[in-house]
Amino acid sequence: MSYSVTPIGVVRSCFKEKFAIPRQPQLAPAARGVLELHPPFDQAHALEGLEQVSHVWLLFLFHQSLETEPRLRVRPPRLGGNRMVGVFATRSTHRPNGIGQSVVRLERIEPGRLHLSGIDLLDGTPVLDIKPYVPYADVIDDARNGLANNAPALIAVNWTATSLQQACSEALRLGEPLQALIEQCLAQDPRPAYQTPSPERRYGTRLWDVEVRWHYPDPSSITVVDVVRV
Repeated sequence: MSYSVTPIGVVRSCFKEKFAIPRQPQLAPAARGVLELHPPFDQAHALEGLEQVSHVWLLFLFHQSLETEPRLRVRPPRLGGNRMVGVFATRSTHRPNGIGQSVVRLERIEPGRLHLSGIDLLDGTPVLDIKPYVPYADVIDDARNGLANNAPALIAVNWTATSLQQACSEALRLGEPLQALIEQCLAQDPRPAYQTPSPERRYGTRLWDVEVRWHYPDPSSITVVDVVRV
């Protein structure tokens, strides 16, 4: 038996590319976006009571990772990208039905729009449902996960004088905490775990409407070299 689902809205996110998006929500509190609701879910009474909630669960589609053939085993980045485990033991984007879930902070509500932070969703992500975070039910004190029990280790993020000045200037223009966003995303080291890049190699991604470029002067640190408006 098959079922069809219809998105209730779409996320307008600071993340314009998949590269450097945090691998879990809440790891980059400065990551912001807006959930724009489709009719009829944009009506005020559909959101009544949500102003009492600080965090919400979003069920969404990995719209750029949908696959016709299911994957039974995947290589999670958290395990170095070279160890295979069952797909249901991971939060890989390679889902049987392309469905993801994230808990995010609800900053404020406008007519037909939810302002969010701590997101890990690509711009244009279709959202299937919203559910309130319920602390007494969603926090399990004795929960464990032997594959990912602790938050990932962070890498040092440094700036050149020019790139820091660029980031501060673009942050003022955008009205967004761009420097914090860059540091929080890059500190999680977005490169594939099996890569050891040379200092000459440049990496880049787009946040809001700026291109951020960086390199690894050594394996244990990142230096931001450019923050340029697209």
